[in-house]
Amino acid sequence: MARKKMTAEQIAARVAKAKATKAAKKKAALEALGLEQYDRTRKIRKKRTLTDEQKAAAAERLAKAREARKPSENLMVDEFVRNLPDDDMFSYKNVRKWQTEAKQFLSSIKSFKDSKNWKERERYTTVEAYITNIGTYIRTGVWVDMFYGSEQQNKIKYRAAAMAYNKDGTPKRSVGVWYPDLGTEWTQEMDRDARG
Repeated sequence: MARKKMTAEQIAARVAKAKATKAAKKKAALEALGLEQYDRTRKIRKKRTLTDEQKAAAAERLAKAREARKPSENLMVDEFVRNLPDDDMFSYKNVRKWQTEAKQFLSSIKSFKDSKNWKERERYTTVEAYITNIGTYIRTGVWVDMFYGSEQQNKIKYRAAAMAYNKDGTPKRSVGVWYPDLGTEWTQEMDRDARG
């Protein structure tokens, strides 16, 4: 048996009746709990309109508060990183810029994550690891990645902290390592000349 289609007035009357029933039940429940004095209906606040003088005064107060505010201390940043000058290669400002650029690049190659091409997957994971390593540097002050720069274009070079010697007393050398006694990096040519 098909229902009769309701008119707009009948629908409006039915909705009004349902709202009244809901309100009555809510009121009865609040009375049963002893909470009838609390009105939980949300009151909509009217937007405050400001005069031009009030706007000017508010802007002045805000400017004064901004001047009084101390600069950010960046306590989540390692003290070593925090104290580097801005023109240093590994300063907080430069490293944050690299991190931002790497994140933008990572979002642009998001499709590489599940690619069937292993080179694309490797590129994605390399950039992801680089972002993580930058975060580690900011927190600890220790650079753990082999590369640096906005596009990982520069390679980290090793520096000999302590010298090692052969049995005959000559120093041991490795190509690509900076030695303090030479004041320079040990190159392939130097290695060839030393070996004779």
